[in-house]
Amino acid sequence: MKIGLIREDKVPADNRVALIPAQCRWIHRAMPHLKVVVQSAPGRCFTDREYRAAGVEVLEDMQECDLLLGIKEVPPEQLLPNKTYLFFSHTKKKQPHNQRLLQTVLQKGITLIDYECLEHEDGQRIIGFGFFAGLVGAHNGMMAYGNRSRLYQLNRVHESSDLRQLMHTYFGLRLPPVKIAVTGSGRVASGILEIMNLMGVIEVEPEEYLVREFSYAVYVHLKSTGLYKHKLTGKYNREEFHAAPADYGSLFQPYTQQTDILLNGVYWDRDIPRLFTWEDMADARFRIRVIADVTDDYNGSIPCNLGDGTLQEPVYGIDPITRTQTLPYQPAGVDLMAVSNLPNELPKDASRYFGEQLIKWVLPDLVSGSSAIIERATIARQGKLTPHFSYLQDYAAGR
Repeated sequence: MKIGLIREDKVPADNRVALIPAQCRWIHRAMPHLKVVVQSAPGRCFTDREYRAAGVEVLEDMQECDLLLGIKEVPPEQLLPNKTYLFFSHTKKKQPHNQRLLQTVLQKGITLIDYECLEHEDGQRIIGFGFFAGLVGAHNGMMAYGNRSRLYQLNRVHESSDLRQLMHTYFGLRLPPVKIAVTGSGRVASGILEIMNLMGVIEVEPEEYLVREFSYAVYVHLKSTGLYKHKLTGKYNREEFHAAPADYGSLFQPYTQQTDILLNGVYWDRDIPRLFTWEDMADARFRIRVIADVTDDYNGSIPCNLGDGTLQEPVYGIDPITRTQTLPYQPAGVDLMAVSNLPNELPKDASRYFGEQLIKWVLPDLVSGSSAIIERATIARQGKLTPHFSYLQDYAAGR
């Protein structure tokens, strides 16, 4: 079997890769029946030269590959007919901007396996960059508050060569007595919490957080049980919430009046209640000045997410009254950090971790032919939606 690592041609460019050179070398030695080749890519975090040094052939034409591995969405016009692809397609929620991508997958007879859908039986995600998105997103949120308040200064993550060097930049950092709300319980939230710990921010319980001020920086960690309640019973049940999230309301509103920085790592889908409303933001008691929407859903759990910033300019301002985007750091505004490719600021660390999980949990099943894990993550097989994703039929049909 020949595996091809394809170039990332989506704009903005992505510099991550599914397998780093050392991992390709290991595959060649441990699995001699597999051959990994890489498509030439000048902007990748590991150079063509590094892959060649690891014994990996660098090609332009991927036609002879049996399996094509990318990271972000492949531009529809570049999809090769009748191939098997793995990448983050961002189609499972019927995202409008990727409708043509799925349509092209079906038209060209492609088999599409989505990394996001690779899950264990209990629904736990197997592979992803969420932890690194949480690291970078939390750093950027804290950086934005420093820029806004002028009480401290943080450099950009990409100015550090790797995570270890980034950690050294926090030595001696003294934060003002800010109150920070961290939401979510998955890998994104784990990355956010790692930054909180590295920066020396102290965790406090919700009951204390909501009633007092502190002389040092604190954070409260809010999981689903503390974020949502059933509209009738006032309680939270995990199974019921996932089955019918529209029956639940948000518990976050009191935190909007006690929080300076919101680091959002909560999963969101269209029927899940938003954390707060535009009306809440227009209230004079709304205290939040910086929001890092790490999970980055446009008009999602954070209603003032008006679209992506960029790695170059990750923060933009929000006018709560006019509900429009402004320049950041305006006195009456709220600053929002929302970037879809945050792990690109730590690309080598993120790619190494991703490749490790791919080799451990996914590659053996791909080689053997099929498994329940692969089956659940296969959106389309040879140009037809699989039964698990039949709900995308109207989306694929353009309706």
